[in-house]
Amino acid sequence: MIYAHVHSGPDTGAGLAGLVTAAAALLAAVVYGAAASRLRRRGDTWPRWRDASFTAGSAGLAWAAAGSMPGGAFTAHMAQHLVVGMAAPLLFVLARPLTLTLRALAPGGARRGLLALAHSRPVGWLTFPPLGALLDVGGLWLLYRSGLFAAMHHHPWLHAMVHLHVLAAGLLFTFAVCQLDAVRRRWSLTVRGMTLLAAGAAHAVLAKSLYAAAPPGTTFAAADLHTGAQLMYYGGDLVEAGIAVVLAISWYRVTGRALAVRGRVQARRSWAPGTPAGR
Repeated sequence: MIYAHVHSGPDTGAGLAGLVTAAAALLAAVVYGAAASRLRRRGDTWPRWRDASFTAGSAGLAWAAAGSMPGGAFTAHMAQHLVVGMAAPLLFVLARPLTLTLRALAPGGARRGLLALAHSRPVGWLTFPPLGALLDVGGLWLLYRSGLFAAMHHHPWLHAMVHLHVLAAGLLFTFAVCQLDAVRRRWSLTVRGMTLLAAGAAHAVLAKSLYAAAPPGTTFAAADLHTGAQLMYYGGDLVEAGIAVVLAISWYRVTGRALAVRGRVQARRSWAPGTPAGR
C-alpha cells in the first residue's frame, strides 16, 4: 500500500505494491460473492448485507492502496490508516468470512482442516482481545513515536511490512473483540468491552500527541499535521463506536436468550402438578 511521502504531497501513483493489494482485495470480493451465491443456489440463507459489507471493505482497501487520498501528506496518510487499519477490517469482520467459508466448503479434508485450525489452542490465544489490542494500537505507537515512520519511506520492504502489519493487526483486533465467527475460545463481553475501551483511549491519546508533535524525523505543515491528527481522533472514535454497537447487540442477544430460557423454566414450574401457582 502506498502512503504519502514524508516531505511531499499526496501520492499520485499506486506503485506495484499498491496495485497488487488492490487486485487482491477485489479478487477477495469476487470469491466471497461466488461463495455466497453457492449457498443461495443450494437453498441456504445468507444475508445480502454481508455481501455488501465485504464488498465495501474490499473497495475501500483497494482505494486506499491504489487511489489518491485528499489533503496534505499527513492527512492523506491518516485517511489511509483509518480505511486500512480500522474501517475495512470492521466491514470484513461483519461479513463473517470464516463462517461463509465453512458453510460453502463441501465435507472433506479442507473443511475439517479449516475447522480444526479455527478451534485450535493457538488460534484461541491469538484471538485474546488484549493481545489483539497490543499488536494493533501498540504497533501504531511504535510506528508514530519512533523513527520507524520516517525510516519506512526510505526502505520499500519496510514500507510494505509496516502496512501489512497495519491491516493484519486491525483485522485481528476487530475479529477478537467482535467474535462473530466461531472460534475455540469465546471471551466474555466484559473482557472484550474493557479491551475496546482501553484500545480506544490509547488510540485517542496517540492522536492528541500527533496533534502536538509530528513523528520523529519528519516535517509537516502545522495545518496538515493538525488535520491528520483530528482525522485520526474522530475517525477512530467513529469506527470504535461501530464495534461498540456490535458488542451491544451481542450483549442484547445473550441476555435476551437467558431471559427467555428463565421465563420458560418458570412457566414449566408454575404449571407443574403440585406446585402452587405463582411460585
